[in-house]
Amino acid sequence: MDTWLGILLIIIFCIVGAAISFAVTYFVLKGKIEEAKKSADDNSKALTEQLNSKIKEADDRLLDAEKRVTEANLKIEEAARKGEEANEKVESANKRAEEIINNATIQAKNLTIELKNQADQEMKEKRQELQAQENKLSQREANIDRRDQTLLERENALEQKNAEYQKKAEDLSFKEQEVANKEASIDAKLLEVANLSNQEARQIVLDKVESKMSVEIANMVKQMEDEAKENCDKKAKDLLALAMSKYSQEVVSERTVSVVELPSDEMKGRIIGREGRNIRTLEQLLGTDIIIDDTPEVIQVSCFDPIRREKARLALDYLIKDGRIQPGRIEEVVEKASQEVDQSCHEAGINAAFKLGLPRINKDLLDYVGRLKYRTSYTQNALDHSMQVAYLAGIMAAELGLNQNIAKRAGLLHDIGKAADFELDGSHVEIGVRLAKKYGEPDIVINAIASHHGDCEPTSIYSVIVQAADTLSAARPGARNESLENYIQRIEGLENIAKSFDGVAQAYAMQSGREIRIMVEPEKIDDAEITKLAYQIKNKVENEMTYPGQIKISVIRETRATEICK
Repeated sequence: MDTWLGILLIIIFCIVGAAISFAVTYFVLKGKIEEAKKSADDNSKALTEQLNSKIKEADDRLLDAEKRVTEANLKIEEAARKGEEANEKVESANKRAEEIINNATIQAKNLTIELKNQADQEMKEKRQELQAQENKLSQREANIDRRDQTLLERENALEQKNAEYQKKAEDLSFKEQEVANKEASIDAKLLEVANLSNQEARQIVLDKVESKMSVEIANMVKQMEDEAKENCDKKAKDLLALAMSKYSQEVVSERTVSVVELPSDEMKGRIIGREGRNIRTLEQLLGTDIIIDDTPEVIQVSCFDPIRREKARLALDYLIKDGRIQPGRIEEVVEKASQEVDQSCHEAGINAAFKLGLPRINKDLLDYVGRLKYRTSYTQNALDHSMQVAYLAGIMAAELGLNQNIAKRAGLLHDIGKAADFELDGSHVEIGVRLAKKYGEPDIVINAIASHHGDCEPTSIYSVIVQAADTLSAARPGARNESLENYIQRIEGLENIAKSFDGVAQAYAMQSGREIRIMVEPEKIDDAEITKLAYQIKNKVENEMTYPGQIKISVIRETRATEICK
């Protein structure tokens, strides 16, 4: 519309300008004509005709100008009509816009109402979930209260029994003092009668007692062992069978090998780098040996520390996938791999404690638990073994009416020293005891760690349970695999220990080293002494050898009488 108005104004200005110019020209010519008439009345008729022709021409121009003004007026009218049409279109567009705005407002209100309803429904569901959780928490609190009451009753009963035991101990001490006094008086009288020194009399008595009582002592030991087996064998077998029936685990079939596969043999040269700088950087940062041999599309990572070996394997995988193998990039990838392995160990420790339902274990100690994920013993994963021991110990503790959490805690941490035996000096038992004391574990758990291989005497029933669970987990069929070299060394060591005793004729290891049968010379060892010999061999094997499961020792004595008829 503005364009048409501009055109109309331009046309009007042109017409007005032309009219003004014509009027000015007309008046100028008319003045000249009058002046010509006044100055030269006797001009010729030709000039008059010429003037008339010019006037006529001027009239024609005036008519033409009037015609143009008429055409301009028509165009102005047409422009005005088009302007009206444009105004109508603008009004129609405004109405359409108002309708769209109204529809959008209605839709927005409907959507707001729908979202509000959905939010109300979600809030209702959340409130129901919160109410259910509150009910569960209330139920748990009630269960905890009942357990606290039960524990309080048990503590009171234990205190009462402890008081009784203390009283009995005092009575026993008093009686022992009386016996000691009587023995001292008897010894004094004997010394007076025999006219011997205390040391000489003691040596004579010991020699006579040893010579006369050796057979009786051996028989007594055998009788006590038989009675103990008769009373506790059935109960122990039932308990262990129940624990094994409630827990099952897959058979170990894989071996831990740190092998990195390559997309092509060309990648070996890139890993080595120019003048070996890449492989030197890798070995220096990772603390491992990277073996690149003629095996196609494979390299090996060698290291005594499984954590370092895993970091090296992961870093090499990243570098091979990335393709950028250079010292600067190697440092970044090694740092990333180290962080991922550390995070994996932390998560594995937390998950193990969560699965076992064990609260309040130091987070640094859980990191050591997670590191067992990368440690194996005879191809059995150390973390899986520790969790198996925890489960089995918890089952046996429940059957005996003991605290399951303490049994599970001791079972999970019994091999914690294996997570740091590559960093700290000492056996995994000694390292485990140090770590448990450092992170504030209870004395019961510390004793279970210290005594699970018989390095010290168990001071609680939980230590014995952990020993049994450890044996079940390690000795079950398929749990562990052993190399041929270690197997042969273990068999030979077992037979050599048995042959080192005087009177042993032959010794044979049987059933993959789980039983040893010993033949003795009947002239040197009688039937009563074979029990004593079996006990001595058992102690020496336990002190000098490391073996999975248990070993049965059978001592056989045979007497033959031969006569020849002539």
